[in-house]
Amino acid sequence: MPTPLRPTHLEVNLSQLRRNVEAIRAKVSPAKVLVMLKANAYGHGIDGVAPYIEPFIDAIGVAVLDEGIHLREIGITKPILVAGGTLPEHVSYYLEYDLTLTVSSLAVLDAAESAALAAGKSLKVHLKIDTGMERAGVRWYEAEPFLEHSLRCPHLDIEGIYTHFANSETLEPPEMPKKYGFSYASTQLERFNEVLRFYEKRGLPRPRLVHTANSAAILNLPESYFDMVRPGVMFYGIYPDPEVLHTVAISPAATWKSQVVYSKITQPGNPVSYSSLWVSDKVIRTVTVPCGYADGYFRRMTNLPKVLVNGRKYQQVGRICMDQFMVNLEADHAELGDEVILLGKAASGEQISAEDLAGWAGTNPYEVMTNIAARVPRAFIRDDNNA
Repeated sequence: MPTPLRPTHLEVNLSQLRRNVEAIRAKVSPAKVLVMLKANAYGHGIDGVAPYIEPFIDAIGVAVLDEGIHLREIGITKPILVAGGTLPEHVSYYLEYDLTLTVSSLAVLDAAESAALAAGKSLKVHLKIDTGMERAGVRWYEAEPFLEHSLRCPHLDIEGIYTHFANSETLEPPEMPKKYGFSYASTQLERFNEVLRFYEKRGLPRPRLVHTANSAAILNLPESYFDMVRPGVMFYGIYPDPEVLHTVAISPAATWKSQVVYSKITQPGNPVSYSSLWVSDKVIRTVTVPCGYADGYFRRMTNLPKVLVNGRKYQQVGRICMDQFMVNLEADHAELGDEVILLGKAASGEQISAEDLAGWAGTNPYEVMTNIAARVPRAFIRDDNNA
């Protein structure tokens, strides 16, 4: 639970996360479900999310080695795929902590084989194929020698092979050539299937876990499920793009809450906050909320966001400060300690969504959630009786 000394906290409904996983699994079955818990579980708090959700998922994905090590140190035992790039000198940590290595180059492939040989162990790896993202992985048109080389690595357990979509969210953007819109995901999928024929042509079984589908592909491209899917933002109840198909029913798990710490009458003509960016032309009541850009409430949203005070929507006014911001209640009243919701749904039914915050900040919901600072306590709740 949040510290009683900090009114601002993020409340995370673990039961809703489980329901989201169940909805995803029902959609993609019999494919396995690997849940992405990178970036502090997309800002939700990995220490609370991971132990709860572990029994309901097949595997975990993280972005960097440190995240995988941390999960092992807090007692997580499910398979953990580190999806980001790894330097050859760090491969030994994968053996030490029983992590699954993403191999994106011949150099890392050789380093992995050498480390496993030296340790006298088998190292589990997934081969990464770049089918058009141009970020990491062996390009599809150069994959054959890479896959040939992997067959000559007896100390590696080549468990998986995968790619990542550059655009599986939307239909053709009007400003881009047709081949770069939604159909580009189909092009990537064709390239990946061609790479997989490497095994068929040699009469070899392909790796046990073939996977391509991120959140948007789960919703839009059922032909991309293969053996496993990798839900990220949709696990947390947020659709990855406004245009994505809502083929799985999910709901947000996080509510960002605070309280009124100051309530006052502001006279007309008195500017509010730094730089005097907002002035009322009438007598109003303003309240101060103890949350600011150091908590992840973007400064660039100044004078744009709305928040819920006692279940009703009101306008944020004046420059958002490092640790607090002000809200215009017009003629309404609020007491010290009254509830403020920055993100989420109030008992009244009024709601502020991650998409709302993203629109005000000029970004996407991913950045909204991962930007919520570590100093904001996470409170984990359940609304059912499941373990």
